[in-house]
Amino acid sequence: MKVLLVHPSALMYSEIYLRLEPLGLERVGGAIRRAGHEVRLVDLQIFKHRDYFKELESFQPDFVGISLNYLANIPEALDLAKETKRDRPGVFIFAGGHSVSFVAEEVLEHADGAIDCIIRGEGEESAALLIEAARDGGALSVPGVVTREAAGPAPRLLENLSLHPPARDLCRKRRKYFIGHLDPCASIEFTRGCPWDCSFCSAWTFYGRSYRRLEPEAAAEDLASIKEPSAFIVDDVAFIKADYGMDLADAVERRGVRKQYYLETRPNVLLRNREVFERWTRLGLQYMFLGLEALDEEGLRAFRKRATPDQNFEALEVARQLGIRVAINIIADPAWDVKRFEQLREWALSVPEIVHVTVQTPYPGTEIWHTESRKLTTLDYRLFDVQHAVLPTTLPLERFYEELVKTQAVLNRRHLGWSALQTMAGVAANRLAHGQTNFVKMLWKFSSVYNSKRQLTDHQRPVRYQMRPPAERSTPQQKVLFVHPPTVRRPPARAFTAAESLPIQR
Repeated sequence: MKVLLVHPSALMYSEIYLRLEPLGLERVGGAIRRAGHEVRLVDLQIFKHRDYFKELESFQPDFVGISLNYLANIPEALDLAKETKRDRPGVFIFAGGHSVSFVAEEVLEHADGAIDCIIRGEGEESAALLIEAARDGGALSVPGVVTREAAGPAPRLLENLSLHPPARDLCRKRRKYFIGHLDPCASIEFTRGCPWDCSFCSAWTFYGRSYRRLEPEAAAEDLASIKEPSAFIVDDVAFIKADYGMDLADAVERRGVRKQYYLETRPNVLLRNREVFERWTRLGLQYMFLGLEALDEEGLRAFRKRATPDQNFEALEVARQLGIRVAINIIADPAWDVKRFEQLREWALSVPEIVHVTVQTPYPGTEIWHTESRKLTTLDYRLFDVQHAVLPTTLPLERFYEELVKTQAVLNRRHLGWSALQTMAGVAANRLAHGQTNFVKMLWKFSSVYNSKRQLTDHQRPVRYQMRPPAERSTPQQKVLFVHPPTVRRPPARAFTAAESLPIQR
């Protein structure tokens, strides 16, 4: 069978700071190919819609699979599916990914027959099974599959992540992938899942608070196969377990792998496992993303971060001592007034870290989707991208966006444009000398992307597909909240239950 996989276009944030390879889709593609099928992949972060339709015409696939990790991409995917079905009515179209797993039934309704099924949960094994089963009309036998008529068995977590390496050769123009000045940059996964339960996040509800690890040798082997000089570690929280971080470092050192790394972790993990991060700096760790989310105790409690401001600030100091450049995220509540934005700008100007600001957004799959008492002001999927306000704002909406962009512009003034070029002229020249332009182009894009008038105008666009609003405010039941329900049974492949992986407060 011929299978064409599709990754949607870039979202607003990705227009500037990064463009990451579709690692999950590469893992799914690898699993399908190992099952004996021919696979191609079109990444619309890089290619245009016309390129997809040219591929559709030349490849003549039997199956088209669309990745939907982000709500804001759903309208684009629906339109692509409908046009594909009109051109090739016999093709079997399926979708899968993080966000669509929480809204599968409503997306199938919007698709009106253009999408044959959606795979909820992890897709590596289910996608390969689907290709076989769908030929005989047995799609509903596959774990996680949902159709307009019914749902198959519950999604299953992979028992061994190491058995599903990504097929990176499926992505063409790989030099287009980057993050910051790590240009070009590949992506790699060492662990999957998060045992914490932040109220605004859906990682723990997707994976059932499980935390699983690739075997160190398998992870290091995958890393050694990467040709790019840099790698973004996509783990939700890097190096939760110190022993694993050290075992993985051993395996990497044995292979003589040397790259530049960017990862995400939590402040309390950095504090607890400082020696692991210190060792990885010797292997090439340069950048770290820390989701502080709030600067005050009240905000941290509301987000259920299970950390204190003192811990967060201590973690920033540790990262500075280790020579790691840190990017921070702060979540702006739509209820903020001018004073709150001014306070954040003042703090952002006082620290050396790169401070990003996103907008508090209840997503399907998050706890606050069910508990947020404020009524949504829009049901347009495209605005659920943490760059738009979907809850009522205290300030007039236009003024809210003006204050938001003014605060985000602190990053622009200090870390982009001429300021960045002056401090990183050598890096920029090196990238250009090697034919890499992603980083240099990034430096000048801020004003064209982050624009209060653009964000305000986005609210005026006609809405063809509306989300189902959340039910009345309530404490969600487990079957509603989770894609992969929590289990007390510890799966193979050195997995850990949520209780074993909970943070140790300092």
